Amino acid sequence: MSELHQLSVAELARRLREKKVSAVETAQHFLGRMAAHQDLAAFVDVNEAATLAQARAADAAIAAGSAGPLAGVPIAHKDIFVTKDFASTAGSKMLAGYRSPFDATVVARLGPGTPGGPAGAGAVTLGKLSCDEFAMGSANESVAVPAVGHSAPTPVRNPWDTGRVAGGSSGGSAAAVAARLAPATSGTDTGGSIRQPASFCGITGIKPTYGRASRYGMIAYASSLDQAGPMARSAEDCALLLSAMCGPDLDRDSTSLDVPVEDFSRTLNDKLDGLRIGIPKEFFGAGLAADVRAAIDGALKDYEKLGAKLVEISLPRTELAIPVYYIIAPAEASSNLSRFDGVKFGHRAKDYSDLLEMYKKSRAEGFGDEVKRRIMVGTYVLSHGYYDAYYLQAQKIRKLIADDFQQAFKQCDVIAGPVAPSVAWSLGDKTDDPVAAYLADIYTLPASLAGLPGMSVPAGFGAGGMPVGLQLIGNYLQEAKLLNMAHRLQQATDFHLRTPEGF
Repeated sequence: MSELHQLSVAELARRLREKKVSAVETAQHFLGRMAAHQDLAAFVDVNEAATLAQARAADAAIAAGSAGPLAGVPIAHKDIFVTKDFASTAGSKMLAGYRSPFDATVVARLGPGTPGGPAGAGAVTLGKLSCDEFAMGSANESVAVPAVGHSAPTPVRNPWDTGRVAGGSSGGSAAAVAARLAPATSGTDTGGSIRQPASFCGITGIKPTYGRASRYGMIAYASSLDQAGPMARSAEDCALLLSAMCGPDLDRDSTSLDVPVEDFSRTLNDKLDGLRIGIPKEFFGAGLAADVRAAIDGALKDYEKLGAKLVEISLPRTELAIPVYYIIAPAEASSNLSRFDGVKFGHRAKDYSDLLEMYKKSRAEGFGDEVKRRIMVGTYVLSHGYYDAYYLQAQKIRKLIADDFQQAFKQCDVIAGPVAPSVAWSLGDKTDDPVAAYLADIYTLPASLAGLPGMSVPAGFGAGGMPVGLQLIGNYLQEAKLLNMAHRLQQATDFHLRTPEGF
């Protein structure tokens, strides 16, 4: 039992199927670790009774021979997915105490399945994970919901150095995997929120092609960008999870892709001989820290040893990704968050004299500073007289950024580079300068704007012994190729197996 948290998803699933350990024993082990490491502030809600009930159901399914591929494997979900029997707050006071009557499609597919629909993979939900409020942030410091064991909201702490950020907005998801509090977690990526925290915490995370995973039950930030993905220790684990969570959901998500469910593990051992890896010159400029570059260069050399060929390419509009993203995403957020007005659900102010004042006070009290900032920006760029100058222009440049990738893929098969310009920074370093945090997204935003799949793979360590992630970007629906590349690197290195001291 003592080594359960060191096992991969694949190893745990195998032991559970072979009845070498029960789902209840496994769940109890991880619940104990979660309680012992509340100082990380990774979890915002735990329901032990619900978790153990799911574990007992998994044991019964295994005994009956009707279990799904992940039956009994513990998993925790980012607090952006509505989850039955658990709080679903999006890290915001606006939704404090809200409990959903249904599971998001991603939660259902990984876990119990959809009533009247397809069966789920059988994973057991451990709890809900801290995230930046409404997924708006790069450090998991803009959270307004207290973590389990804490009396006030607190940022998630990086297990490699608890004085540093875990990354955002899926910081709780990344920290939980890195600290071995959960073998796997779900996350969402709007502009890099799976890849950047995965890099900062030394784990593997993948954002699939936009539309691969259903957005039904995902509390929306920017609808044309939000995408769910798995976070785990290895590419093999991410492949298993992605196979379970993806698939068409056309009746409930109009942006869902009508492509069949895919086994992303099928090509994990393909050779890389002749694979062309594109290296964008724009990703290796003066803004990239020397320690990060050294780790990335080392990983690229490993790929050359595995038979791949490095090709220099250009993504000329990379620098435009930041202004484009911070026009489009806030514009969509201002629309999506208009539903939180204190009338039907969410926080409502106690004292008000009329309906308009109720709206104003409820939203002023319910939203945090970063959310208000983005709503204001979004409302401005959509307003009369500015729509054409800002929003429409940003959409045009977004198309050009996507075109840049397609030109690049004529010269290469996969694109590689850093995830972030630096390793994780110290807590509080960028809270007074939000633009500095925005600039840290420079390498992840282009793929998000283009709707391309991208992932972070542990590639070494930089200053202060902090993890560095290698970013891999593929063409549309090429997740299997990325996962194979990551898997082959992880067969040649051990960075993904290393654990922070004390965990």
